[in-house]
Amino acid sequence: SIRSMEAKEIRKKFLDFFEKRGHKIVPSSSLIPDDPSVLLTTAGMQQFKPYYTGKADAMKNFGSLNTASVQKSFRTSDIDEVGDESHLTFFEMLGNFSFGGYWKEDAIKYGHEFIVKEMGLEIDYVSIFGGEGEIPADDESEKIWKSIDSKIKIKKFGKSDNFWGPTGNEGPCGPTTEIYVNGVEIWNIVFNQYYYTKQEKVLDSKNNKHAVLELLKPLPTQGIDTGMGLERLVMVLQKKKNIFETDLFAPLFELLPKDIHEREKRIIIDHTRGAVFLLADGVRPSNKDRGYILRRLMRRVFVYESQSGIPAHVIDAIVHDIVHEYGEFYPELLSQNNAIREEFSREREKFSKTLARGLKELEKISDINSASAFKLYETYGIPYEVIKEFGGERAKNLTRGGFDEEFKKHQEVSRAGADAKFGGHGLYLKTGEVTIRDESEVERVTRLHTATHLLHAGLRAILGPEVQQDGSDITVERTRFDFKFSRKVISEELSKVEEWVNGTIKKNLSVKSEEMSYEDAVKDGALGFFREKYPPRVSVYTVLDPKTGEVFSKELCGGPHVAHTSEIGHFKILKEESSSAGVRRIRAVLDK
Repeated sequence: SIRSMEAKEIRKKFLDFFEKRGHKIVPSSSLIPDDPSVLLTTAGMQQFKPYYTGKADAMKNFGSLNTASVQKSFRTSDIDEVGDESHLTFFEMLGNFSFGGYWKEDAIKYGHEFIVKEMGLEIDYVSIFGGEGEIPADDESEKIWKSIDSKIKIKKFGKSDNFWGPTGNEGPCGPTTEIYVNGVEIWNIVFNQYYYTKQEKVLDSKNNKHAVLELLKPLPTQGIDTGMGLERLVMVLQKKKNIFETDLFAPLFELLPKDIHEREKRIIIDHTRGAVFLLADGVRPSNKDRGYILRRLMRRVFVYESQSGIPAHVIDAIVHDIVHEYGEFYPELLSQNNAIREEFSREREKFSKTLARGLKELEKISDINSASAFKLYETYGIPYEVIKEFGGERAKNLTRGGFDEEFKKHQEVSRAGADAKFGGHGLYLKTGEVTIRDESEVERVTRLHTATHLLHAGLRAILGPEVQQDGSDITVERTRFDFKFSRKVISEELSKVEEWVNGTIKKNLSVKSEEMSYEDAVKDGALGFFREKYPPRVSVYTVLDPKTGEVFSKELCGGPHVAHTSEIGHFKILKEESSSAGVRRIRAVLDK
């Protein structure tokens, strides 16, 4: 048998294996996906979605119809399960992909060859799709497996096990074959051969009768999409009882005090590792979306740290080791090292002030329900998981669903409050980036708002398309604009940006607004703040020369804007600084 391989060696062997077989090795994409419909990257195929549907050209972008990657992935659905033998929030996914390059035979051969010959493992059995409803059994895969190894054990399952469907109402899908080693499912190979659409048909509107039509049509380009969890593969290769005994985790467990409960140790290590990777990709703790997930992870670690009397330097040492262990393969961890460590100490400091008071308050509640749990979260920042665990028997009626409902209700109340406050002109609400107090300030803020769009366009004109908006905040006095960029902007470049903006203002260009579908807006080249979830219909503001039709700026936005750029006045950049890892911040004003 092959000696026990280290995780880093396994990663390399996987990529080398596929590179030798004509695959282009593509680096992991960020945990913050380009796709605004999902919060975090959950699988290797996510970055390749456009290649399956024909919206992007693999040959043009990769020089090959086949790719392979080791993808950073994050699943929030498993947060409540972490602590058992196998669940994680952050994990690594090994995958090979083909967009019309090869089909079932090669995909299965590669899977068999890698597991049996490269890894020296024995396959217990494989599973295939046995057919269900209208969809026929995948006999082709069965024949291929038998031709490779006539003695191989094949199990057949239905849709819930061996058919990969899209998560939403439409998308590529198809049968799967899975490889099992030591009773563990190691590798899932998906054959994307259909395109699924789900349509609702109204049969009788009076009695609210609907029919759901589910359609499967063959895909013009058949695709291969595979996923193999690195942690599981390492566990099997290193002959460990669970993933935490592997070399990916064991050295980190060594750093924790011996007397802490095993489940707690696993949660601390998993959550710290997940938090480090989210921070490295630019997520910051906050009360919404990704920031909320990150904050939950970090705060749960700090609760255990405080309850078990773990000195702060222990968690800091774990962070240090994660950054340096993984930094070889994921260089962004090393480049964001300081920012990651600063965020850990900042969040610990913020939370420690209220933690003790919050846990004391928790002790006083005899029956913990959704409302009282949410109040604890809102007042003291204590996450749901901690309330559920530390509440013990008193929290037996508390559910994640109920807690999330309370959260939603609270958001609606806040939104309604903002609506009443800014309802006169809808500035704050529509853009989420303009704050004003009364009508007299509208005109000034409106000018600054259009100037902010021009600043974004000017930065891209001078520094290139790497510049991407990462949020903005506009008051009556100034605009603050955050954008993704990998380095400091030098003063010479800032002068050029300022000149570009003022030159554009002087041209007295028109600002026009139109409403269209989100898809059309993006196709049309409208820029947005892509961490936002946009509605199906959006407003697009375009700054253009009415005579020549030349476009200077086009953005998704709720308004308000000036009608002509000459109304803006003179624009001046005050300062440029770092806002967070990989994000720069500019503050600017308008001279009277």
